[in-house]
Amino acid sequence: MTRVLADPERCEGHGMCEAVAPELFRVGDDDVVIVAPGELAAADLENARLAADSCPMAALRLE
Repeated sequence: MTRVLADPERCEGHGMCEAVAPELFRVGDDDVVIVAPGELAAADLENARLAADSCPMAALRLE
């Protein structure tokens, strides 16, 4: 069981995560990432990892 956690204090709204996996991430009007709730489907795991790795502020982590 894996899920994505976002640190709103680190997020600066660059949108790299949304560009990589728009089905999992959206940058809100306040320039903070919104993560799809719940556990990741197996099919989304690789895109979630790529998105977390692409974050220049290291605001995302998989747990």
